[in-house]
Amino acid sequence: MRDRGVAAMVVTPGADLRFLADYDAKALERLTALVIPANGSAVLIAPQLEEGEARESGFGHTGGRVVTWTETEDPFSIVATIVDESGPGALAVDDHMWAQRVLRLREVLPEREQVLAGPIISEIRQRKTSAEIEQLQHAASAIESVHARVPDLIKVGMTEAEAGRLIAEAIIEAGHVTVDFVIVASGPNGANPHHAVSDRVIESGDPIVVDIGGTMPSGYRSDCTRTYVVGEASEVFVMAYSALQSAQESAVGFVRPGRTCEAIDAHARDLMTTYLLEGVPLSQYFIHRIGHGIGLESHEEPYLVAGNTDPVEPGMAFSIEPGFYVPGRFGARIEDIVVCTPDGVRNLNLSSHDLVRIPA
Repeated sequence: MRDRGVAAMVVTPGADLRFLADYDAKALERLTALVIPANGSAVLIAPQLEEGEARESGFGHTGGRVVTWTETEDPFSIVATIVDESGPGALAVDDHMWAQRVLRLREVLPEREQVLAGPIISEIRQRKTSAEIEQLQHAASAIESVHARVPDLIKVGMTEAEAGRLIAEAIIEAGHVTVDFVIVASGPNGANPHHAVSDRVIESGDPIVVDIGGTMPSGYRSDCTRTYVVGEASEVFVMAYSALQSAQESAVGFVRPGRTCEAIDAHARDLMTTYLLEGVPLSQYFIHRIGHGIGLESHEEPYLVAGNTDPVEPGMAFSIEPGFYVPGRFGARIEDIVVCTPDGVRNLNLSSHDLVRIPA
């Protein structure tokens, strides 16, 4: 913060607050905020009616200063006083702070430049500790146990929405506290990478992209994609899928410290360029970045995409998920969560990448 000319940082409920203060506070109309001066001790500001929860947070439980405010007090004035005591400099606000809070802070601290806190906090959050990696491994194993059940859950004649409900139930049964997303993209819907579910009836011969994830009790997330086919897929699809599988596995093996985010993306893309799907390079149907960071959020830094020249470092956890999406026909994706290690890579998802067949 001092290096960036930041006098104080204000963090409201969300992943950053949970990471910094071990407090999973809900984002409600009453202000809860962690104020971190560049010089001095942090203060957790909370509504009086949530004092008990604030003091039982990791921050409060270990002696952090908790200041509460009553219904007739202005909590933003309390924040302003703490910030003013921290001396000259900018005010950093967390990246996901509500606009209403940002504007109120601007009102009570009109002379302070506002900057994003993300570049400061992400420097810490991107590099996971060994304990965080084990939480991510626990999440990865849990979601893989759901994928193991998918061939028994999806049936011909079932709608995507019906399959999605069964998969969501399995995600909770596997130990997640919330279901973050369920994608069941069958047949031509597979060509939409962020298709969720629909009333489309699953038919024999359909490829199905199943991308699922949830939040574990620890707050750490899972995210894993496997591609299935009901009965027998077309030869065109099977050959394209084989090329995708090779590119994904090669991209995982390519991860190591010092290689840039964009280089990992380009590695898979270049391999997919060499395969022609009916005369068109498969890479032309690969329309998104190869990966995103994961931790207390499903998507967080680093983002592995062209233009990101940042090198990956030991402790960084992210997805490797190339895919292809042919409009009106089909799609496929393979996604693993990996961790960069001092000498290479650790894959947290160990289930097969083969095209999984569901009985017709």
